[in-house]
Amino acid sequence: MSVPCPTPPTPDVAQRLAARTTPAMAPVMYQRWSDLLFLHWEYPAMSIQALLPEGLFVDTYAGKAYLGVVPFFMKKIRPRFLPAVPGLSDFMELNLRTYVHDRNGVPGVWFFSLDANQWLAVKIARQFFHLPYEHARMQSHHSADGRICFDSLRSGTPCVFEYAAGVELPLPAPDSLEFFLVERYRLYSSAPDGLRRGAVFHEPYPVCRADVTRWDENLLLLDGFAPTKRPPDHMLLSRGVDVTIFPLERIKTR
Repeated sequence: MSVPCPTPPTPDVAQRLAARTTPAMAPVMYQRWSDLLFLHWEYPAMSIQALLPEGLFVDTYAGKAYLGVVPFFMKKIRPRFLPAVPGLSDFMELNLRTYVHDRNGVPGVWFFSLDANQWLAVKIARQFFHLPYEHARMQSHHSADGRICFDSLRSGTPCVFEYAAGVELPLPAPDSLEFFLVERYRLYSSAPDGLRRGAVFHEPYPVCRADVTRWDENLLLLDGFAPTKRPPDHMLLSRGVDVTIFPLERIKTR
């Protein structure tokens, strides 16, 4: 009879900062992430852990786990040796995410879904990055005063967000909740033959307060989570960053 491995401790500040190190390998892709709205709800860690693959553990801050809903705009996406292509390289994205670490304490993001309105991007991300992308109908409107209306529809369920940038904030301190929620430089995905980890590199997010006038929890429902029936516990916005994407690596789960 096998004995279950003990749950490893959550990463410390040094491990979180170490994850920002650029990998010693060639990148595979470049892109820009713009006008990101970060909405986070505290959520029972056991409910999240139950849906994670073997080898991943819920990451927590002050003992609390989080689900994040993030609408944003992908721009200038291109492979390493090719230019961006008009009509293909820009699209909208909406994801539901949580925060995890592996047995070695490497912190990262786990995505429950990533909705996009570019079918080719969905196909490529599913095949080569093993990420749970879904095609959705999306539209957006940017008003003259900077307010964004972000509208997504998947499986007949609408997700609508209206938001604008508020007061600019200093860069999050490494031991802060803001750092925990947004400064993530590794993503995990589940391939048919095992767990994968990929690295991304960008400058620290410039962040500001989010002026949110419309939001919903419909994405939680779409992905099998019970809604909290309360406003987000944390809201933040970033104007965006330029991002370098690195290849996935297979990792050991035990």
